[in-house]
Amino acid sequence: QCDLSGLWRNEQQSLMEISALEDDGGFQGNYLTRVSLSGGCIRVSPLRGAQQDLAEAAWPTFGFTVRWEKFSNATAVFVGQCFVDTGGKEVLATTWLLREPVGSLEDDWEATR
Repeated sequence: QCDLSGLWRNEQQSLMEISALEDDGGFQGNYLTRVSLSGGCIRVSPLRGAQQDLAEAAWPTFGFTVRWEKFSNATAVFVGQCFVDTGGKEVLATTWLLREPVGSLEDDWEATR
């Protein structure tokens, strides 16, 4: 069974640290991104999320939001599912959206990646 708490690394070498899950499935932590819109150095940004009840699913789904700190006005949301591969390694399969602010409704089309 997957346990989201702990330290995770993605393909771009960004790090995510998740605290222990709360009784209601909520969690919080920090995201240390190596990729930034400003091209700057690694920054620590807070994240908050929720995971499905482990008692209901062996491979739980989850979602979280990252509020980028001090280097971007963008917000990112991630959704995914936790798996354990044949070697016993926990793997998070995720999809993400990043929203940047734009100056008008007409520019809305270019705000989400």
